[in-house]
Amino acid sequence: MAVWNLGSINEDIVYSVPHIPAAGETLAATQMRHYLGGKGANMSVALARAGAEVRHIGAIGQSSDWIVDRLSGAGVDTRHIARLPFATGHAIIVVDDAGENAITLFPGANAEIPVETVQGALSEAKTGDWFLAQNETVLQEESATLAKDLGLRVAYAAAPFSAGAARAMVPMTDLLVLNAVEAAQLEEASGQGIADLPVADVIVTRGAEGCDWVTAEGTRHFEALKVEPVDTTGAGDTFTGYLLAGLDRGASMEEAIELAQRAAALMVTRHGTSDVIPDIAEVQAFRP
Repeated sequence: MAVWNLGSINEDIVYSVPHIPAAGETLAATQMRHYLGGKGANMSVALARAGAEVRHIGAIGQSSDWIVDRLSGAGVDTRHIARLPFATGHAIIVVDDAGENAITLFPGANAEIPVETVQGALSEAKTGDWFLAQNETVLQEESATLAKDLGLRVAYAAAPFSAGAARAMVPMTDLLVLNAVEAAQLEEASGQGIADLPVADVIVTRGAEGCDWVTAEGTRHFEALKVEPVDTTGAGDTFTGYLLAGLDRGASMEEAIELAQRAAALMVTRHGTSDVIPDIAEVQAFRP
């Protein structure tokens, strides 16, 4: 099967700092690095490196061919990435000595994806494929509706959190992935507990504390692998990509979660975003 990912594509500029700057503080960075990023691009790379067939749906500026080259080189199908007369999305990321980060995001072309691009892509999809979306692009609700009508399963990573987007997407979602903060925000916005949502499978990630798998039958907790993190940027996206890749090839939820946790644990030991997402051989060989 295939995964059709309506996802953001960003240029990431990452600064290493002694600590996350406070309001009004000027802080000298000790290092600067430039990467391909965006939650959507990260997830597509993770999916491809986990062995999934992934088709990326998105948009970039007209002078960002290097991005398409990087995605293609990772094994992502890029035929449905539109080139638009807008700036490519970008993120300014600061990472402190403990590996925590703060991010300022400019949507750029991610906010201008034409509906025709989505329609053209999904016209090639097959019943049983997965459709994946996050909250860094436009057209999530319209695209998910079309995907459901075509018989696709819908996965939704509710980040960055938007109450309006979540309310629109949850009723169409088969697999919901969000972190603990986003889960609390969703509960407040919906007036429902996570277990009461009309979603078959919900995964709540909790960083170093692992994750919860929530269904109508109850909640199962999975402990995280213990590692020394150097950069948490992209770890959640890596987890989501590996989780969905596992499910797409028929793994059980338990197997998919365990693989995704191993991939995320390895990811936080590396500096960078999509460029350093591990491949399946590295993940399977990883022994923290």
